[in-house]
Amino acid sequence: MNSINVVVDSSAVLAVIYGERGADKLSPELLANAVMSSVNLAEVHSKLVASGWEAEQAWEDCVGIVGKIVPFTADHAKRTGSLILKTRSSGLSLGDRACLALALELGISVYTADRLWKSLKLPVAVHLIR
Repeated sequence: MNSINVVVDSSAVLAVIYGERGADKLSPELLANAVMSSVNLAEVHSKLVASGWEAEQAWEDCVGIVGKIVPFTADHAKRTGSLILKTRSSGLSLGDRACLALALELGISVYTADRLWKSLKLPVAVHLIR
């Protein structure tokens, strides 16, 4: 059984799928031990479909990237909504806050391509992939 030890943001997963700069910082082993919110999974799937991928193929390609997908629960919604005051000035999206809320809940670090996250004053380690 995998030991979940990092959260990955949709920007990081998209970097892997598209082979973008920084994707090499997300090894298959790291991704196998990563978790992602179902909100972020929906975001990745939406971006793939919007860019022309067939919906079923996009789903298959994005669902197998990380070791575990966590359903977005009412508790996650509360934690995500509560982050608005601490992140409003940075302009974080709902998906960004859902990802950070999951990392805070689990007490583990998060990987993202979004540089703005480094300036956040939250008790979570943020690793930039580029």
